[in-house]
Amino acid sequence: MSRADPVSSSADHLPHLGLIDRYILRLTVWPMLACLLVTIISLLLERALKLLDVLSQADSRFGPVFQLTTSLIPHFLGLALPVAFFVALFIVVTRLDDGSEVAALLASGVPLTRIAAPLLMLSLVLTAFSLMVFGYLQPYSRYAYRAVFHAAVNSGWNGRLSGGAFISDGVTIMTADSADIAGEKLQYIFVRRHLATGEEIITARSAQLSRHPDGKAVSLLLQNGTEVRESADGGFTTVRFNTFVLQTNLKGAETLMRSRGGDERELTLSELARAAAAPRSLIPRATLLAELYARVARSIVLPFLPLMAFPLGLAAKRGRRAVGLILAGFVLIAFQYGLQFGEGLAEHGKLSPEVAIWGPFGLFAGFCVWVFVGSRRRPGETPISLLVQTLGAWVDRMRPRRAGDAPAPAET
Repeated sequence: MSRADPVSSSADHLPHLGLIDRYILRLTVWPMLACLLVTIISLLLERALKLLDVLSQADSRFGPVFQLTTSLIPHFLGLALPVAFFVALFIVVTRLDDGSEVAALLASGVPLTRIAAPLLMLSLVLTAFSLMVFGYLQPYSRYAYRAVFHAAVNSGWNGRLSGGAFISDGVTIMTADSADIAGEKLQYIFVRRHLATGEEIITARSAQLSRHPDGKAVSLLLQNGTEVRESADGGFTTVRFNTFVLQTNLKGAETLMRSRGGDERELTLSELARAAAAPRSLIPRATLLAELYARVARSIVLPFLPLMAFPLGLAAKRGRRAVGLILAGFVLIAFQYGLQFGEGLAEHGKLSPEVAIWGPFGLFAGFCVWVFVGSRRRPGETPISLLVQTLGAWVDRMRPRRAGDAPAPAET
């Protein structure tokens, strides 16, 4: 009796994953991970640049920017996961179609539902992961982001001023139209201070900003300006000067960040359910239910994506891939905006949370099931394939034709 093959022996422990299943999953996982990684990194880099600009006047900016960017990973992960999963599905389906593998499997008696089975199993795993992201990781990371941003904004001023920026230490508000790269030589200054007797407004053509050695204050040497001060009796005094020295504190007063839970988006799924079931809550019950249902809907939508990817991927023939992908993107965007619109209606009491959230979800799920069931017998000849071909022909007619190009062959 020959020794058992180790590969076959290990495969026996996975009776539900046949050769076709492992092949399709291998084709799907790597494009999905690559798309997910590229999308998240792109979004994080774009947000990091904005945060650097917003916190450019803070005393410490690079540390908070890193913490803020890290806190955004669960948020962008929840946004990018359905997109990355569908793009990977579309790539796999079109690749199988281009190699005539789908046709061969169908001809050998393997139904379309059996081909889609491993992708449906993968979508169930991703659904559980998405529930964890939307239900628990995002609420904590959202509060962490707000807490770090609050601390960074209230941590104080770093003693440098960029052109067009506003600085306030609680007593003094300062801005300049332009500044050098070091933030020390300023042009066209405006300063407003709250004094015990009233307000003081100072404008100047130029100024030199210098930080004290102790790091607790800065001095501003103003030149060619005007000072308007309110006196104790309510009158105003105007003084024109050639040189004026103004000193202001470097640190602003810090304020405490509220505890987590002031916003429904900071509550986990279990906390939302408990708050909605409670007789009294600081947040309206309709808002809590809309948030709860929307998170669940965004998670359980993943198993319906393979049902839409197969008909669209098989309907988009070579040269028409972009049309099918754009059509799928339009449907996904419509679903996301439908959920957001439903949340708004539920929060304002215009519609019940159940109808506002599960209505768009039901339409999307019904569309996916309809197109998949219609493609089981003749995958290439469905209403979706007819729509994709019509849109593709319209795009071909709108595309400018170069000299010497042969006319597109007629569809048969």
